[in-house]
Amino acid sequence: MTKKPLLEVKNLRVDLPTERGLLHAVRGIDFHVNRGEMLCLVGESGCGKSMTSLALMGLLPRKAQRTADHIRFDGIDLQTLPEREMTALRGARMAMIFQEPMTSLNPSYTLGDQLCEALRAHSKVTAAQARDRSVHLLERAGVPQAAERLRQYPHQLSGGLRQRVMIAMALMCGPDLIIADEPTTALDVTIQAQILRLIRELQKEFGTAVVFITHDLGVVARIADRVAVMYAGEVIETAPVGELFAHPTHPYTRGLLNCIPVRGKTLPGSHLQAIPGVVPSLVGDVQGCAFANRCAHVQPDCAQTPPYVALNGGHAARCVLARAETPLMAEAA
Repeated sequence: MTKKPLLEVKNLRVDLPTERGLLHAVRGIDFHVNRGEMLCLVGESGCGKSMTSLALMGLLPRKAQRTADHIRFDGIDLQTLPEREMTALRGARMAMIFQEPMTSLNPSYTLGDQLCEALRAHSKVTAAQARDRSVHLLERAGVPQAAERLRQYPHQLSGGLRQRVMIAMALMCGPDLIIADEPTTALDVTIQAQILRLIRELQKEFGTAVVFITHDLGVVARIADRVAVMYAGEVIETAPVGELFAHPTHPYTRGLLNCIPVRGKTLPGSHLQAIPGVVPSLVGDVQGCAFANRCAHVQPDCAQTPPYVALNGGHAARCVLARAETPLMAEAA
């Protein structure tokens, strides 16, 4: 018997009013996350990744409009959940690691106060129990001298240590789902690798499902179980990570992969490949395939909204060229 996904999103839309009209930041996306799975949402800046994460957590800007057929978390429809119950769920069973820890941690409170508050707000534990768990999770997150750190303030830590504190804070209540919104963007390359390894290790240890948001396909290759590629507010391709890299189907996905420098093939000083054109404006109506103005394989049918075609091995793509029998050949890019 097939197990139900922990998180199931159907036809999620996020619209934002602007001076030029309604901005369709997220345009009817579908995806799911299984228990203990690492799903990577990947795409360039402005494609709707962060808005998707905020929509899931109920943290959208006040004027934003969220609609969906359903957003089910462990059988609970988050759309119809009263704010009080959503607040109880957020932080306890659903947690978030933000992109910049310095703006997420409160500079006026010690790390110990913030870590303990996260647990005591959702669980009936003593101050001593909350402190013990804080120390334990800081140690698991690789923070040296964890007990002493509880008395420190965020500004006293490096960026890498602050991000480790954010990871520990997300784990305080033992959540079923963690949403990580580009948590390594502000860190240098060496620290990025350490944080990615840490997130993957802790995810496996605690059996937590993770939605990891990134623009870096190198990160995707390292940590993902499944991948959902976003473009112009839509999910245009989903697949297990190995299948996506071996048989990319959507022209945009193939373009992203072609842009990655390859050791031994990309010569020093040579021009890196790029996808020509620009992302279309999402203000007002968007007709047909949003990638059509940049695609070398555009067809008349692309003027209509392309179908979402199921391929083999859990692979699907939103493209008129996709066929259920065989994915497009990579050289077609």
